[in-house]
Amino acid sequence: MRFMYFLGIDLSKLKLDLSLFDGEEELFNEKRKNEIDSIEEILDELIDRFQLNKNELLICAEYTGNYSYPLVRTALKKGLNLWIENPATIKWSSGVQRGKSDKIDAKRLAIYAFRFQDKARLVTVNDPIIDKLKYLQSERELLVADRAKYLAQIKDQPNFMPRTIFEEKKKRLDTIIKSLSKAIKIIEEQVKNLINQTTCFKEQMEIMTSINGVGDQLATYMLIATEGFRKFNNPRQFCCYAGIAPFRYTSGTSQRSKSKISHRADKKAKKLLHMAALSSVKSNHEMKIYFNRKVKEGKNKMTVLNAVRAKIVHLIFALIRENRKYDHFYINQFA
Repeated sequence: MRFMYFLGIDLSKLKLDLSLFDGEEELFNEKRKNEIDSIEEILDELIDRFQLNKNELLICAEYTGNYSYPLVRTALKKGLNLWIENPATIKWSSGVQRGKSDKIDAKRLAIYAFRFQDKARLVTVNDPIIDKLKYLQSERELLVADRAKYLAQIKDQPNFMPRTIFEEKKKRLDTIIKSLSKAIKIIEEQVKNLINQTTCFKEQMEIMTSINGVGDQLATYMLIATEGFRKFNNPRQFCCYAGIAPFRYTSGTSQRSKSKISHRADKKAKKLLHMAALSSVKSNHEMKIYFNRKVKEGKNKMTVLNAVRAKIVHLIFALIRENRKYDHFYINQFA
């Protein structure tokens, strides 16, 4: 699709800056509130003022988490072409920059959309259940982190303050921990019920959790991250996304490096896969044999463990593709 007009939108919590570019010059630059009504008003105004054809307009913005929600909802409602891009991709594709402001960033986004329009990945309507799962999972992570903080206080401080003061503090913290645990349990039940509403998601969860080492949290996170295994074309792409795919850096004849994983990753996915790998080398016969054999060959344990993480991802994608559960009695003669 070839676009004629490019609208760059720099998003922040309270406001957004808009810049309209036609490939030659900037036609419009203005600031508005980051609210649905305000966004609808300015988009309608631009379409009428410049006689824009919706199919010829490409809107480009950086991903800013929840702050993108009003723009995404408005664009989908009006049937507009919206491209939400990774900020790092835009930064490294824009050359050497001097000076920065929201107004300038909006113009740079419009120019970026013009230059790389052939690479645009348009926002589409997500499965409502996946959206709900994302919000519930995010809330659960927040509550789990808070509970861990209070549990650490109880564990670490009994020997470093008077006993009576500690007991009073522990009593208050126990009440908070109990409340957080109850809220976490409610969220987990809601997540389970949402997944069970869709036969496809329910079957995918059952397939993933049939693998030793893969628990409900990793399975749920992969279901959300892959949007029901529709977002990634192959396991290698997900390994890159999770930061467990190794890359080698070489240049000329003097620079050589070992294959290393990248720090640009979904750290939550990486952490969950790491925990799954640790569990897998203990409980999964095939993974245990592989891990011990590679360690005996002199491989670094963390390198082998990362390979196990990748094997788990490849195994999950293979089982989902074949729509079957893991066979615990299968023995790989090449392991």
